[in-house]
Amino acid sequence: MAGPLTTVPPVVVLLAVAIAIAFLPRTAGHALGVVAAGAALAWAWAVPSGVFLRTTFLGFDAVLLNVDDFSRLMGLIFGVIGVAAVLYSYASEAESVQTAFAYSYLATSYGAVFAGDWLTLLFFWELMAVTSTLLVWHYRGPAVRAGYRYAIFHGIGGTLLMAAILQNYAVTGTFLFGSVPGGPETTGIVGGFPAALAAVGIGVNVGFIGLHAWLPDTYPRPHIAASVFLCVFTTKTGVYGMYRAFPDGHVAIAYMGGGMAVFGATFALFQNDMRRLLSYHIQSQVGYMIAGVGIGSALAQAGAFAHVFNHILYKGLLFMTAGVVVYRTGEENLKKLGGLARQMPITAGAFTIAALSIAGFPGFNGFVSKGIVIDGAHYTFVKGPLPIYEWTTLEWLLMLGGIGTFMSFIKFGYYAFFHGEYDGDVEDANHGQSVAMVGVAALCVVYGLFDGALFSLLPYDVTSEAAVSHVYKTYTVPHVVEGVILGLVGLVGFALTKKPLSKLGRVPDIDSLTNPVVFYGTRGLVVGLTELYAAVDRVTVAGAKTAVNSITNPDTVYNGAVGGDAKHPIRAGIGLSILVLAVFVTVVLLLLP
Repeated sequence: MAGPLTTVPPVVVLLAVAIAIAFLPRTAGHALGVVAAGAALAWAWAVPSGVFLRTTFLGFDAVLLNVDDFSRLMGLIFGVIGVAAVLYSYASEAESVQTAFAYSYLATSYGAVFAGDWLTLLFFWELMAVTSTLLVWHYRGPAVRAGYRYAIFHGIGGTLLMAAILQNYAVTGTFLFGSVPGGPETTGIVGGFPAALAAVGIGVNVGFIGLHAWLPDTYPRPHIAASVFLCVFTTKTGVYGMYRAFPDGHVAIAYMGGGMAVFGATFALFQNDMRRLLSYHIQSQVGYMIAGVGIGSALAQAGAFAHVFNHILYKGLLFMTAGVVVYRTGEENLKKLGGLARQMPITAGAFTIAALSIAGFPGFNGFVSKGIVIDGAHYTFVKGPLPIYEWTTLEWLLMLGGIGTFMSFIKFGYYAFFHGEYDGDVEDANHGQSVAMVGVAALCVVYGLFDGALFSLLPYDVTSEAAVSHVYKTYTVPHVVEGVILGLVGLVGFALTKKPLSKLGRVPDIDSLTNPVVFYGTRGLVVGLTELYAAVDRVTVAGAKTAVNSITNPDTVYNGAVGGDAKHPIRAGIGLSILVLAVFVTVVLLLLP
């Protein structure tokens, strides 16, 4: 039943707040942003489930507000991180206009996850690309060029998704989701070519291997507070979109997720730039979510969205801690840091909690959600508990990703906080930054120790046999032993690879190939088209000159054609020439049917 909470979609209110932030005094604007994000969190908690604000757009059915367990979870975590990120932005001296762009990014993300049809989702999907690009560009400098590449990638991804949606409409006759009353019988994008287009289009946003280069290229460039927003919304909304497109899963998507987990963790290990390392780990962690969506079982998809929720917390916290280090030292490179834990204990403590969370160590929230996804893989592909040597390839990929994650964050913490001494005096995080970080860190611990609090938010009850094929229990002996072993293997792995990694330069990624190809290819295309235009222009001008000369100086043209000269001029005058031409044209017109 419609009520006061369903009369206006949240995106409208949040966009209005974003505009207000840009024009209000800085303190008042950021305070309004914190309050409005908190209100959005409360709204997501209290709004009733159902389909609201049905309308038509260009004659097509549309739903502007669709509330179910999946969209509600997204709205809750977006609200939580929105409060922390705006507070962090204020404490980190972000300009009001920058925070306004970030807030519009938050607003359009709400619009996307609460859409009830593909047209509405696509509209806000593209607005997310616009608002996030503006957020990147606002920092100017190298961020501008990175922002252009970011915009191009997301423009291509959005175009492919739009093509998939249009082909889906051609088959189903509606843009509504299958889960919406009156929607099509097919629950997601129809199979075949439309599904392939949707997978690739959404794959850009989630960082499929080969389509991921925009992520580590862009997120380290802007203001430190902008990175906190950027690490949250695009990739996680992409996971949500992948679920809407493939609610029953797909094995290729599942294995792509497993590959992302390993690829991202591996390339993160090669990085010395803090935010670039964290950016590769976005791809790796999103891989677990995509694997869960691809597996398609209730358990795995619950795990995917549990990991969405947890990842937003610990990844936002990691970018905050890295941002404080940059804010206080002006340094991004791990090799130029060291021993900061002595001078920055709050930041070091928050980092440690976030690192243990992302690595999936027992007692922290990442351990809970990773375990659900891995169990989902095991009990879907294996169909029953089997010895370790009979695990599936997908499970091994997820395990390898976990080892790589431990190694990466041992490296990060070792070089930034716990090894050597920093050459200089630095202060710890200021009060606003500390409140934001400690608050998020506390949630990472709470959802790790009290897993039932997280389970209550999930779209499927993982503790009920009626909801999932295999009941999940977090703190079992095998799960805890598995988490500890992965940590120990990661520690040994880092110890063995520390020396060769320290000598390693920048390892090229796919953008080392694609960027020059696109740059020189585009330049060649532009030069080729320009030269072709110039050649056509020269021919056209020459032809026009000849035509004008023929009309105004027929004697000269005739003499040039027959080899005459001034002593042997053309005998017919201009009047006779015009008469002959008129007669010829008249005859032609008479002969036409």
